[in-house]
Amino acid sequence: MQIPIRMGRAVLIVSLMLGAVAAWSAELERIQPGASEAGAVVDPAAKQGAYSMTEAYVAIGLAMAAMLTAGISIIAAAYAVAKIGSAALGAAAEHPDLLTRSLLFVALAEGLAVLGFAVAMLIVMKLP
Repeated sequence: MQIPIRMGRAVLIVSLMLGAVAAWSAELERIQPGASEAGAVVDPAAKQGAYSMTEAYVAIGLAMAAMLTAGISIIAAAYAVAKIGSAALGAAAEHPDLLTRSLLFVALAEGLAVLGFAVAMLIVMKLP
């Protein structure tokens, strides 16, 4: 029983690391070399779409915040649905009339994932 949980944690950690590296590399590619140095002569046509290092770090931070917001809320919702769903089915086995009431709590737990995804999308909209 412990092996799937450990594998799930390993997959989660690897996916979070890959997401962070992807966000980092995507933003660092858009930086024009020398754009953040004082007194550097930059061609105005080449400056379009280029970031300074500060803007790149802000974008990377926002991308990582969106990744963590979505990831943590979805994992928490999955945990809550697993616990509440098993309790709801256990209660429905003894008292079948409780099934419809207990499905409300499962839906509330699933709403956590939807809200986390919505907040992550709001964070992504702030990316430059």
